[in-house]
Amino acid sequence: MSRRTFLALAAAGPVALRATARSKRFDIESSVSGMDFGRLDAASVAPVNSLLAGAGSVRPDSKGKHIPVGLELYSVRDELAKDLVGTVAAVAKMGYQVVEFYAPYLSWTPAYAKQVRKLLDDLGIRCHSTHNSAAALSGDPLKNAIELNQIIGSKYLIMASAGEIQSVDGWKTVAQTLTAANETLKPLGLGTGFHNHRAEWVAIDGQRPLEVIAANTPKEVVLQLDVGTCLEAGADPVAWIKSNPGRIRSVHCKDWSAGEGKGYRVLFGEGDAPWSKIFQAAQSVGGVEYYLIEQEGSRFSSLETAQRCLATWKSMRSES
Repeated sequence: MSRRTFLALAAAGPVALRATARSKRFDIESSVSGMDFGRLDAASVAPVNSLLAGAGSVRPDSKGKHIPVGLELYSVRDELAKDLVGTVAAVAKMGYQVVEFYAPYLSWTPAYAKQVRKLLDDLGIRCHSTHNSAAALSGDPLKNAIELNQIIGSKYLIMASAGEIQSVDGWKTVAQTLTAANETLKPLGLGTGFHNHRAEWVAIDGQRPLEVIAANTPKEVVLQLDVGTCLEAGADPVAWIKSNPGRIRSVHCKDWSAGEGKGYRVLFGEGDAPWSKIFQAAQSVGGVEYYLIEQEGSRFSSLETAQRCLATWKSMRSES
């Protein structure tokens, strides 16, 4: 199942999502319902904490601020579905400083979210943003999302996909949804944003959907850049960052290669992305606050993939 398909099912509603999720092992709630969070005491996370100091940190931006690197947990969705506690702990032990939860978190209860927050706090890892369906950003679903994000310490509720939109007016409606959500979230110290896929780079009646969103939302609305889908569409990620100063507060560091049989299967740093130029633009112009490595799959297991990507990240950033 592609990530876009998964998000479309999430937008269709929890029944559709859970029905497909169970067959694909994506139903996190059912997988973790029997876990004993009480076993996660200080002793169990002490070895992890000893590895966290300085691990995964990146070179400072133009203002001297160190920018953390995290993992979009969709990258390890198979492991997350089986063992949320163990997977998040493994990610923290690798040296990741941030995680981003995606759509299934919306089915958590507040009590469960508090357990997840305890896990994050004990591990010394943070969740700065979550991925949400379009439907989750208005009405009662937004109230639910707000409560859960406040509990786990997340600041940004990102629309991960708008679904299949076929017209410029349709994209303007998406922008209206984001604008309205922003007005609700801003007084609470929260924010919203949009995460691009390939479709948002393809022009409709001479206008790229991302440009429609950028032009019709307040500057506070984050334009979370997915580098891989930008490359696949033939767009220029550096030019996009420079044309939207201060709005690229997080970047999904997903690589892509035009090589036959490669696509999104390449690891971070193996594809066509001009990473040094992207980092420079994101930190000098884009206003980036944190980076998130994301993989849709590779020739390795998901956890080994995450570890290899972070090793490349550290090597790349130490040389920049």
